[in-house]
Amino acid sequence: MGDFAFIIHPIELEDVYRKIKFLKKLPAFLVESIVKIMPPIKVSKITGVRSPYGETSGYFIACPLTSKQMISMPEEKVLKKIIRTGKIAERLGVKIVGLGAMTAVVGDAGITIARNLNIAVTTGNSYTVATALQGTKKAAELMGIDLKEANILIAGATGSIGSVCARILAREASQMTLLARNKEKLEDLAERIRQESGLNVAVSTNVRESVSQADVVITVTGSAESVIDVLDLKPGAVVCDVARPRDVSKRAASLRDDVLVIEGGIVDVPGEADFGFNFGFPPRTSYACMAETMLLALEKRFESFTLGRDLSVEQVDEITRLAEKHGFKLSGFRSFERPVTAEEIANIRRNAARHYR
Repeated sequence: MGDFAFIIHPIELEDVYRKIKFLKKLPAFLVESIVKIMPPIKVSKITGVRSPYGETSGYFIACPLTSKQMISMPEEKVLKKIIRTGKIAERLGVKIVGLGAMTAVVGDAGITIARNLNIAVTTGNSYTVATALQGTKKAAELMGIDLKEANILIAGATGSIGSVCARILAREASQMTLLARNKEKLEDLAERIRQESGLNVAVSTNVRESVSQADVVITVTGSAESVIDVLDLKPGAVVCDVARPRDVSKRAASLRDDVLVIEGGIVDVPGEADFGFNFGFPPRTSYACMAETMLLALEKRFESFTLGRDLSVEQVDEITRLAEKHGFKLSGFRSFERPVTAEEIANIRRNAARHYR
């Protein structure tokens, strides 16, 4: 028996093909139909998560729906399947379950799921914010960008992660643009930031225009498809892509050698963590949302820590403190599922500098 479980799901059909290879021979529409009716399953046991203050274990449980399906299917059906997945966690005897990728976005961001389960639920978004900000600041520093002078763009600003990222960064920024689809929600957030920090932020619904002017981008839109065209990025820009699925297309790696795109929310897990499942990361490395669930289990805080779309700055500060206590820390930079070396970052910086000579 473990203390926690974490719900994962296939981001795209390629993830399904990696696990069930023969399905690749079938038409995509047929595979989608098969995935839709597949039941949730326990994927693996997670062991060896250990800090100076304790040890915990848990499980990965899969909810077989792709990101596209979670957005396009009726919300009620998607939530019902996620809840069914959570019921497996209950039967395994865990005390808290974390929601991964789109399962943390659908509907009311975990609230309905928590109401229908008899164990605690967390989206992991508080620690995702903390690590995204840490990574963005470090990447900007390595690229020679002063955050106090930079034009910062928060894409998906009205979402739970985007809004609290904006509120925290507003403490030290002088220029910030909030980007989302809903102008009214953007104005409400901008006013909140003005009241909290005094920063007069700009708002925009124009992706291309906003991206082309930004020195630093934190993007977390919750879209099922990429929303940022890499050709629009400013030379020398830093992009922290927190979204899963990604907001920046993989073609960035081949089309632009003068921008730094990093994955947000990647952390080293203390101890000898064995996930029993390969999700493309080096050993003992996980997404921050997964790590938040582990952190709460280590603390024996079996509570619904992060739910809904209104994250608080206090939650982010609290989970940051717990991460430091237990030895979770920001991992090295990764871009499109591979490590980024200091030499590569130096090359990106040199390539960007040529545009301004």
